Amino acid sequence: MKKLLIASDIHGSAYYCEKLMERINEENADRILLLGDLLYHGPRNDLPRDYAPKRVIEMLNSLTGDLICVRGNCDTEVDQMVLTFPIMAEYAFVTVGDEKLFVTHGHHHGEKTPPPLKKGDILLCGHTHIPACNAYEDFTYMNPGSVGIPKKGSRYSYMTWENGEFYWKDVETGEVYHTRSRGKIELPG
Repeated sequence: MKKLLIASDIHGSAYYCEKLMERINEENADRILLLGDLLYHGPRNDLPRDYAPKRVIEMLNSLTGDLICVRGNCDTEVDQMVLTFPIMAEYAFVTVGDEKLFVTHGHHHGEKTPPPLKKGDILLCGHTHIPACNAYEDFTYMNPGSVGIPKKGSRYSYMTWENGEFYWKDVETGEVYHTRSRGKIELPG
């Protein structure tokens, strides 16, 4: 795999899903990894901008052959009935370059409750709606933030992986605002 696009927590926002679709077209990634909470906004969240799950369904279903997805805490069997790609897996393992990613939404296994990992593995989660890259002794926790409902003043965002580097990007502009090269974290400006 040469390029991976990673996004989470769309929460039914047609406006921000359209922005994500623009970025997907620009990025030309080999695969798109969705970390759950695609259609429903959840009872703890306000409605996102342009809440229109049926439009989000159409957009995401157009990507079916390119998607890898894990289940978020707001994703249900009813959602699976309208989506043409699998969303019910609790986790997945993905290899990028020489790095192993344990991919999950983050409501069961997360930064404070990691699954059993090998030294050097990456725990990739959504759920918190806050972009993160935190190195621990045995693993690195990464979160792309949220496409549709960012929290704590963070950007509407997604990530890409390419040539051994992770990039956090603004979903409206595609601007890189954070990078992580193997073993090194770089913050802008």
